[in-house]
Amino acid sequence: MELPQTLVELERLAAERLEPGPYGYFAGGAADELTLEANVQAWRRISIRPRVLVDVSDRDLSTTLLGVRRPHPLIVAPMAFHRLVHPEAEPETARGAAAARTPFCLSTLATTSPADLAAAVPEAPRWFQLYVFKDRGVTSGLVAAAAEHGYEALVLTVDLPVQGRRERDLRAAFRIDASVPSVGGRAGMSLPEMVEQFDPTLTWDDLESLADESSVPVLVKGILTAEDARRALESGVAGVVVSNHGGRQLDTVAAGANALPAVVDELGGELDVLVDGGIRRGTDVLKAMALGARAVMVGRPAIWGLAVGGAEGVRHVLEILLAELDVALALAGTPVASELDSARLELPW
Repeated sequence: MELPQTLVELERLAAERLEPGPYGYFAGGAADELTLEANVQAWRRISIRPRVLVDVSDRDLSTTLLGVRRPHPLIVAPMAFHRLVHPEAEPETARGAAAARTPFCLSTLATTSPADLAAAVPEAPRWFQLYVFKDRGVTSGLVAAAAEHGYEALVLTVDLPVQGRRERDLRAAFRIDASVPSVGGRAGMSLPEMVEQFDPTLTWDDLESLADESSVPVLVKGILTAEDARRALESGVAGVVVSNHGGRQLDTVAAGANALPAVVDELGGELDVLVDGGIRRGTDVLKAMALGARAVMVGRPAIWGLAVGGAEGVRHVLEILLAELDVALALAGTPVASELDSARLELPW
């Protein structure tokens, strides 16, 4: 099929194809979904200050992340339950990401185990997103599997000690009609039943232990304040992800675009900073990098691409964003993405 040329059109097609329960799960947010909407709108409110009469005949989208020079700043964000939108599940997403030279971050709540993903798509650059279980043996097993099977980083998500109130899922009485290996492999569980297995006593000491013991770099995902960014630095992690969990946990917290500058200022280049939430255009990626992010994580658009076109749909989403970023760099008069800074922006705050 011919895939649409905008992410908005892809989401419309995905909404038509998916059952209401799975679509609502992926599309929805917490409570009144104010942060869900703010994530998108905050990027739009930032204006670009273009410079003209600059030689932009050659553009360079590359970035350095975790000490590795990468062709562009996109990462596919960790998202649960890909089998709900495509029968080939996470391996199909990883194939699309690999075709666009993009790391894929596998969720703890994936419907594919770390070992099975690595075996199915060995060419895909892989990260692993980690939740810490009350049964720390489960957590240790996941960390060991990620290290054994070539995952390049661990992304510890720290903003889900309990589940946020997701009212779309409550109205739909949504349950997961797929097997999730990390939580016992039983289909038909609700998300609260899965989250109940996570450890709400997790502290900075646990993060420090993980960073000390891990054989691969550890990033901490769910940072929204300068204070927590400083604690992350002191804990020995390699990077932070400025994130509000896609607006799915605590409603009315800051949008990613609004929280990013304070985190970057606090860290002063001592850690790699990534951001997620509301990335829908290449101009959003430009703005994130100008505010100091080394990379951005892209979530829902990749799921819509998977639902509509499988691996090709995922690749198409990423290539749309990269094509838009390339044009934006040229028209902003900053052809080298790694040279972007806040002078290229007019901020609304």
